[in-house]
Amino acid sequence: MEFQNGDDVASNLLKAQSHIWNHIFNFMNSMSLKCVVDLGIPDIIHNYGKPMSLSKLISSLPIHPSKKPCIYRLMRIMTHSGFFSQQNITENELEIEYMLTNASRLLLKENPMSVAPFVQAMLDPVLTKPWHQMSTWLKNEDSSAFETTHGRYFWDYVAHDPIFNRLFNESMASHARLVNDLLIEKCKEVFNGLESVVDVGGGTGTMAKVLAKSFPQLKCTVFDLPHVVDGLHGSDNLNYVGGDMFQEIPQGHAILLKWILHDWNDEECVNILKKCKESLEKKGKDGKVIIIDMVLDNETTDESFETQLFFDMLMMVILTGKERNEKEWVKLILSADFSDYKITSILGSRSMIEIYP
Repeated sequence: MEFQNGDDVASNLLKAQSHIWNHIFNFMNSMSLKCVVDLGIPDIIHNYGKPMSLSKLISSLPIHPSKKPCIYRLMRIMTHSGFFSQQNITENELEIEYMLTNASRLLLKENPMSVAPFVQAMLDPVLTKPWHQMSTWLKNEDSSAFETTHGRYFWDYVAHDPIFNRLFNESMASHARLVNDLLIEKCKEVFNGLESVVDVGGGTGTMAKVLAKSFPQLKCTVFDLPHVVDGLHGSDNLNYVGGDMFQEIPQGHAILLKWILHDWNDEECVNILKKCKESLEKKGKDGKVIIIDMVLDNETTDESFETQLFFDMLMMVILTGKERNEKEWVKLILSADFSDYKITSILGSRSMIEIYP
């Protein structure tokens, strides 16, 4: 490796070292965020109703007295990361006042779009331990680093761990609540005129409930694994069906796949899409598949591309899937014998892909 002569050598070396250090310790942002959520700090500041001093915050937390000085340091890194803002900054740390930001408002339990459950699920040891096995997994025949770590496929693990199953379902529901209103608002015409829609992998029905309420004429079916929908009850235009999407998908005028296909490899995705096509054909009317997923865009310069890369790695380590660019999506669509498609960027890092038989 060559560096320029003189002071530039030392400067470049130190910058490189700092770059490496920041990536080594980047997990500390994640774990500090989880700690903030676990302690309920955003809710405490929100319920206080005005900027909250560090001394007031500390007195409101269920922490050991010896840990009081640690809260300033926790809040300092979370403020640096954009989760809180400060005012009344003085030499006396206890007088610094904290306020919520847009990011921490999304962590409030009472916020209908709260992503706090997603934070807790994604940073649970069940999902963080496989990252330590990534290099080992690359040398073996296991389908994922998750399998290398836990000895079974992700979906099999979820089915046999009721505590994590509940945590995971809550995290998926929180994600659905965040995008539901935006989806309905921006893409109302996509659902107008439809008679029925099957939400494949719809979990506990968060998305389907919004659709059923927004479009009373639309018959909505939530289709997921039996242990996911067991005990759930629908309404006049909403029902739950347990089954396996690799075997058969209930008939519908439209099939909704929201955050589903990125979980699976190409062969599995083609099989799922073929089952969707069979469902549409059995209905006997022109229908479509509505996919909500990421479409990788190498040209973008904002944070959304980094988000997409993170999710692509998540799919690789935990499951068998991947995030795909438009060319890769088209290959799947054509391989499943669909004839046409339309991609609409609607939800930040995510897009809506409508595909037609």
